[in-house]
Amino acid sequence: MSEQTLRVILVKPSKYAPDGFVERFGRGFMPNSTLLHIKGMTPALLDGHAISVETVDEYTQPDLRYLDWLRPESCSLLALVGVQSHQMHRALDLAALAKTRGVRHCVVGGPHPMTCDTREVQRRGVSFALAEAELIWESILRDACTGELSDVYGEGQRWQQQLTPPVPVPPTRAELRRYVVPMVGVYPARGCPFNCNFCSVVKIAGKKVRSQPVETTVQTLVAARAAGARLVMFTSDNFNKYPEVRTLLEAMIDARVGLPFTAQCDAQLARDEELVALMARAGCAQVFVGVESFNRAILKAVRKTQNDPTKYEELVRVCHRHGVTTHFSNILGFPEQDEAAIHEHIRTLRIIQPYLASFYVLTPIPGTDQYEDFLRDGLIEEKNMDRFDATKAVWRHPHIAARRLEQLMFQGYREFYSARHMLTQTFGKRWNAPWFVHGVGVGYAAFARYAARRSMHPMAGGLWRVALDSASDYAALRRRVFGIEQLELPRSLSLTHATDRQLYQVEVTA
Repeated sequence: MSEQTLRVILVKPSKYAPDGFVERFGRGFMPNSTLLHIKGMTPALLDGHAISVETVDEYTQPDLRYLDWLRPESCSLLALVGVQSHQMHRALDLAALAKTRGVRHCVVGGPHPMTCDTREVQRRGVSFALAEAELIWESILRDACTGELSDVYGEGQRWQQQLTPPVPVPPTRAELRRYVVPMVGVYPARGCPFNCNFCSVVKIAGKKVRSQPVETTVQTLVAARAAGARLVMFTSDNFNKYPEVRTLLEAMIDARVGLPFTAQCDAQLARDEELVALMARAGCAQVFVGVESFNRAILKAVRKTQNDPTKYEELVRVCHRHGVTTHFSNILGFPEQDEAAIHEHIRTLRIIQPYLASFYVLTPIPGTDQYEDFLRDGLIEEKNMDRFDATKAVWRHPHIAARRLEQLMFQGYREFYSARHMLTQTFGKRWNAPWFVHGVGVGYAAFARYAARRSMHPMAGGLWRVALDSASDYAALRRRVFGIEQLELPRSLSLTHATDRQLYQVEVTA
């Protein structure tokens, strides 16, 4: 490559598991849409500098050859993207590795630096992106081409008012083969109109739902199909609250996109059977719903007032009537719950019989209102942010010991995915999805039961875990570059820009 070429490597970092190893798998479950999104935003030429881009999803890297790219001869700019709190240590370690090898420019972006105070590790040769990529990515590229990166980018404004992204570069067939099913993640809208105190979405994307042009989404789907994708995951929250949802679905039908898709919807979807029918016609295979609890008082306490547990069963019936499977996400360990209440929750879930269910431990995610409340009240006992991934108990529950709460989470998987449940869902209904998508659902149900029996969370990231490198391999680098053993628990960043406040004020209640 020419001396005038900026060689960019985009990495979605994994995390460190409790045994210290980096979580990576032979086949991944879910693609990372941020990598393709930022790659698509990157111009081929900027101010006379050619730009090349490589992408790495660490979760699906079965060997360490990609680490050899983190050298000056092959990497001018390392961008760690989509970094959540439980991935922050891994992101810092990769940046430290690159810097000590001589890579000139490193930047860390994503939910954690956007919502949490990172001053503890700033001004040590690594930059931090505090805003959406649309606001700052070109500035980062330009600075990397012509000089030095700033310590931080986007300090004044977190969100862009209007979304006008280009059509992302579709993944290669080799990249698609890294997943259980060749699939892509597509992000047609951002933001959530609700106000749940435990959820980071409103802090990451605001409450106003901002939509990209429908034409961009349809072109993205067509390009993904041509590239070999066989399944789409709409990664926007509350797909049914997306203002252009009907326009998009009708455009997908008219364009004969023909790709089955999954979408995350809120529980109010039960009120709109007409939309469910349209989603089915457009190819919807499954809706993912954060039901979280069957106790209305608990939901009100965490400000998830849009959920009415008496409507959950109707939601299952409406979706299943149109051949659309349901995946219910459940949070165990709210402060008001004791062990008996969790057992009752699991029993109720088995009666309602969604197609799939996932279970998580209530976790105060850094940056959220709940995290600030728990931090203020001295309830957070875990100091290692690697554990803040919703599978480990990190705070002092008033009724249930940490280890027991984790056991109850795995028990939820074992009890829900009974042999009877799997047979009933496999042979008892007619589903909208193609056979291979339904086969994946059946396979996941069996895998969830298997994983839970071995105290492995089935949603950890994929199949066939590969243990290669661990946190101890990078400990000296972390100390050398950042001067820390591990990060302190951070405080949340406030919204200061007028645009951010505007995008945070929109709210819909039940």
